Amino acid sequence: MSDLTVAPNERGVIRLFALNMRSEEAKFLREPGAANQVLGVAKLDMDQIDIFPVSDLEDLGLYGYLNEGCGVSADLLDRKSLEAITGWVMVVRSAAFGGRAVTITPDRRLHLFGPFTEEATNWAGGPIETESAKPFSAPQTSPQSDQPRRIGSAVLALLILLAIGGILWLIL
Repeated sequence: MSDLTVAPNERGVIRLFALNMRSEEAKFLREPGAANQVLGVAKLDMDQIDIFPVSDLEDLGLYGYLNEGCGVSADLLDRKSLEAITGWVMVVRSAAFGGRAVTITPDRRLHLFGPFTEEATNWAGGPIETESAKPFSAPQTSPQSDQPRRIGSAVLALLILLAIGGILWLIL
C-alpha cells in the first residue's frame, strides 16, 4: 500500500483499515505506541483510534457503526462491501493526528478500506426576518422603582436595632 497524506488541520475524515493479522497482534495494537508503529506516524491520540473485531458489532455491523456511530452519510457507504469485512479493523479519526500534516506509511498487514467523511453541520442560513429579531423591537418597559428596595432595607435595619436592644436589655 502506498503512503497516505493527512492535510494539516484535517477534520471529519475517518479511515477504516482491515487488519490482516492474528487476534493477538490486533489486540496488541491497543497498547501505547503500537498503532504509531503500524501506521508509521508518531504521537497519535489513541482516544481517536478504535481497534476491534467486527464480530463485536453484532447486528449493527460496520455499516451501522460508520453510519449511526460515526456520522458517515449512508450514500458514502457500500453495505455489501462492509459486510464482507471480517476479523479485526482499525478506525482512525482525523483528530488522532492532532491537526498536524502527516504521511501515513501503513504496515503491509493493514488494508485501507476507505476514507469516509463525517456529515458536516451546515451552519449557513439566511437572515432572520421576524419582527422580534429587528433591533430595538423588544417591548419597552418602565424603569423599576427603588422604593421596594428602600422599604426592605428599612425593615432590616429596624430588626437589627431591636435585636441589639434586646441583647443590651438582657445584659444590663
